[in-house]
Amino acid sequence: MGAFLHMKGSIKMEKRVFETNFRGRNLTVEIGELAKQAQGAVLVRYGDTVVLSTVCVSEEANVLSDFFPLMVLYQEKLYSVGKIPGGFIKREGRPSEAATLAARMIDRPMRPLFPEDFRNEVQIVNTILSVDPDNSPELAAMFGSSLATSISKVPFNGPIAGVKVGRVEGKFVINPTVEETDESDIDLTVAGTKDAINMVEAGAKEVSEEDMLEALMFGHEAVKELIKFEEKIIEEVGQEKMKYEVLEITDELKDEIYSLAKEPLDNAMRIKGKLEKYAAIDKVKEDVIAKFEYENESMDKDALNELITKVKLCLSKVEYEVFRKIVVKEKKRADGRKMTEIRPLSTDIDLLPRTHGSALFTRGETQSLSVVTLGALGEHQIIDGLSPEDEKRFMLHYNFPQFSVGETGRYGAPGRREIGHGALGERALLQVIPSEEEFPYTIRVVSEILESNGSSSQASICAGCMALMAAGVPIKAPVAGIAMGLITDGDDYTILTDIQGMEDHLGDMDFKVAGTKDGICALQMDIKIKGVTKEILKEALEQAKKARLEILKVITKQIKEPRKEVSKYAPKTLTFTIDPMKIKDVIGKGGEMITKIILEASNVDTVNDMNAVKVDLEDDGRVIIYHTDKEIIDRTAEMIKNVVKEVEVGKIYTGKVVKVIDELGCFVELWEGCEGLVHISQLSDKRVAKTSDVVSEGDEIIVKATGYKNGKLTLSRKEVLLKDKIKDEGLNKKKTTKEEKKEEKAE
Repeated sequence: MGAFLHMKGSIKMEKRVFETNFRGRNLTVEIGELAKQAQGAVLVRYGDTVVLSTVCVSEEANVLSDFFPLMVLYQEKLYSVGKIPGGFIKREGRPSEAATLAARMIDRPMRPLFPEDFRNEVQIVNTILSVDPDNSPELAAMFGSSLATSISKVPFNGPIAGVKVGRVEGKFVINPTVEETDESDIDLTVAGTKDAINMVEAGAKEVSEEDMLEALMFGHEAVKELIKFEEKIIEEVGQEKMKYEVLEITDELKDEIYSLAKEPLDNAMRIKGKLEKYAAIDKVKEDVIAKFEYENESMDKDALNELITKVKLCLSKVEYEVFRKIVVKEKKRADGRKMTEIRPLSTDIDLLPRTHGSALFTRGETQSLSVVTLGALGEHQIIDGLSPEDEKRFMLHYNFPQFSVGETGRYGAPGRREIGHGALGERALLQVIPSEEEFPYTIRVVSEILESNGSSSQASICAGCMALMAAGVPIKAPVAGIAMGLITDGDDYTILTDIQGMEDHLGDMDFKVAGTKDGICALQMDIKIKGVTKEILKEALEQAKKARLEILKVITKQIKEPRKEVSKYAPKTLTFTIDPMKIKDVIGKGGEMITKIILEASNVDTVNDMNAVKVDLEDDGRVIIYHTDKEIIDRTAEMIKNVVKEVEVGKIYTGKVVKVIDELGCFVELWEGCEGLVHISQLSDKRVAKTSDVVSEGDEIIVKATGYKNGKLTLSRKEVLLKDKIKDEGLNKKKTTKEEKKEEKAE
């Protein structure tokens, strides 16, 4: 086991290596060599993927804080995939969207397992050192985060682990490869303890509830295998857990606050309106706090501050218990709804006349305005990250302004929550987005949350679906989403349909399900307790399906199917194919030819002009042209086809003289981008002294394509003239013969 040396709360040991074969792949853990000053550090090798996971904890706690200061970081290093970062700075900057989502995915199953009264700051840092796309660095980081925390002195009720589940040709696969993922109809990440699942993230191609539940259970069995491996390591190298400072609250204080606040909080919670309810609850808390401040005004400032913190914690506890009694014992909801009842729904489309598609979806006091914009394929998002995917053509962005909850607050770049909610909505709608070949557009949906009282991500899916149909995007089927809740009280529990803000905040589970009438497209679950059972998951999925179908009826009543044409303000598109070898000719040297085509076809001065036609040239030879004006599209297509059109040797063409050189001949343009030389000897059937004696610039002449010389097209006017002369002589000869026969007959 090696010699131990304690220093600054860290653990020093000789290097230890632990290995296991997990579902046919090597999983290796190295401890004791790297990052030795951290309180816990493990190097995880999963195939060729290598992740360093570390944990550090502050020695002092802010016991007066009302939250646990946990930070989980997922640091992508582009050298791990042999890339140099893009841009001018050439070093990693702010976390990518993928890194933010990975950090959230690790945080969510771990956070509920720290002690409720633990207030020491904890930082878990995952540094991605090497990436094998077939062996997920996110899951290696989740495994490393759990193990590093479990072997450290940080109190943690783990370990946890996570796996991906796919389904290829009807068979479930654990941690599918990139190729298997492409073929899979399920992309599920499931995490949990050895006893229960406590985090789910999934995308699926309209998979049934029964199949999804089976996939969840299949994944949990694999999770148990990983946890068993972790437990073996923890037993051998785990440290003794630290003692930490807690805020002691006497039973007398708890009882006093309970007697003061229980009844008024119970009354306040039964108010239906969100703002009125929250105002009443705040008033109860303010009155109780004011009472203690008045009765203890002679106290030392620090002592009074500590007392008020205890009062606030007790009030939160009373609020929590009263809420549970109403829901679980009385089977009532704070706003008077039944357990399976959805709040009132309303929908609208085409609110914004100049956008390509818009829709409004309102569920109770939650409201999303979603807007669709269609762009050229070349406007796709470029991804500078660790995954094999380097671009995407469908995006859903979610914005949550503070006014949506009637508050002031921070405005700026999207936070982790906004990125996470947007990713969930994007995953749900992505399953029904048409292929690039079916609909050659980049598609962006933006959800503006205008009101929020729970489940705004699912409102974004509903509004986004309607906006896509209004924009003429031929989605495969309408999609709706619903958020389910779980309230437990001992062994009793209640599952709630369409949870509002308070039910989310005080409840034990947030379980979001989105899909079509035929199956699930996306799934997300977060819980605040240790885990949920198969029975609870099954009941929640069945209840969610009923709600989803109810919402889909409302959506399809507003707009039944996608419009047949895109908005008049959206770019129209024309697609055709050219020889891939000709793409370089269309682009031209330094982009000269394509720039010329865009400027002339659009009649603009710069390619950046908003009225300039957009042209995408794909490697397979596809040419896709975008503009709101069909005439400009047709003109652009004609110019491109002229560039790639092949001259047929022996065929006669009409061309325009574009340059005259007396001693050499003239250059004739058959069509734009195609010129050939008529040598002076080929200008006429008679001898020509000077080219200008026969033709001038701008003349239209008929020529024959005779071949190529030194790679240049050669043309002949002489052969056309000779051919015409022979034809005329033949006609004259025939005519003479007929006249002679006529005369002979007459004689």
